[in-house]
Amino acid sequence: MLLSNRAALVLVAVNGLLAVGFGAFAAHGLNDPAAKELIRTGAFYQLTHAAAGAAAVNRSRWSTLAMQLGGLIFAGSLYALAFGAPRVLGLATPVGGILMIAGWAVLLATALHSPESSVRKVP
Repeated sequence: MLLSNRAALVLVAVNGLLAVGFGAFAAHGLNDPAAKELIRTGAFYQLTHAAAGAAAVNRSRWSTLAMQLGGLIFAGSLYALAFGAPRVLGLATPVGGILMIAGWAVLLATALHSPESSVRKVP
């Protein structure tokens, strides 16, 4: 298996940890409004995709993998730009965004093609 549940959860945890850490740093340790906004944007998308990946890990590990890698690339490139990395690194940002979108598309395909009996019913 390409991605075990444990490996997927490690990626989810790394994304969540980085999102909260960078978000807190932006709120309390930065004065530059442009840098704060880059980090806020990265942290928002990274944290929401960490949560989504955690929810999807038992249904679609491919979706989780795409979301987590996308979150790392998307947010990581924004964090780097906020700290003064060369602007060319911004070319990685859409790659991360595309991976996050792909993760949602895979999750949608999984949901549409799963037999009804495999979907847990909430009492």
